[in-house]
Amino acid sequence: MGFFTGKTVIITGAGRAVLQDGSCGSIGYGIATAYAKEGANLVITGRNVKKLEDAKEELERLYGVEVLCVQADINAGADNEAVAAEVVRQAVEKFGGIQVLINNAQASASGVTLTDHTTEQFDLALYSGLYAAFYYMKACYPYLKESQGSVINFASGAGLFGNFGQCAYAAAKEGIRGLSRVAATEWGPDGINVNVVCPLAWTAALENFKMAYPEAFEANVKMPPMGHYGNVETEIGRVCVQLATPDFKYLSGETLTLEGGMGLRP
Repeated sequence: MGFFTGKTVIITGAGRAVLQDGSCGSIGYGIATAYAKEGANLVITGRNVKKLEDAKEELERLYGVEVLCVQADINAGADNEAVAAEVVRQAVEKFGGIQVLINNAQASASGVTLTDHTTEQFDLALYSGLYAAFYYMKACYPYLKESQGSVINFASGAGLFGNFGQCAYAAAKEGIRGLSRVAATEWGPDGINVNVVCPLAWTAALENFKMAYPEAFEANVKMPPMGHYGNVETEIGRVCVQLATPDFKYLSGETLTLEGGMGLRP
């Protein structure tokens, strides 16, 4: 029996993306794998149904957990409050409650300079990241209050360091950090802990970024001192498991960076 047997975890952006070498290249799926190994009921969302179905099939087959896939897309043209509410409704209907919310989903037009960014590209980053975190947090709040659960939001060094060609992405991620700190303050009395992780992992998105914008990649992405990028499951996923356990409640409101081999750094 794992730490999260009988508990329900919602992970946005958890479809199974694949690197060119065929290995898993998705932070969301890495997180889902870490929680599956602890026996959690999983609710995974994303825009790509095939990637969600691939994730569900593998997680259920390998780890014997139940996985609910819900196609969901927070965007400028949607009724986003209703989209998030429907994910939460299905989660509660199937599993009876929610203990952990992980806002991982994010799309952006990285590599495009600020002056070349269009309104549509800016909206893409803000809606898929910042607005998504906002709506999912609101929808999950009553259930997290009941369970005294956890919220784990994903930000980025792009906002902390002002990465070239990532103005919308950086703005969305810094908005998520601010939103998370407010939630930690307001929801702490309810027993809900809220944290932010800023990871550096070798993902399909980062691989595509390197191929499409090699100069921006060279300017922004530095190899961590330990000589490897964070592993999506054994480092980033396990950190997310730790942050949702009772022993880590004192960390509420913190921003934590995770680089290859570096572990947690508040």
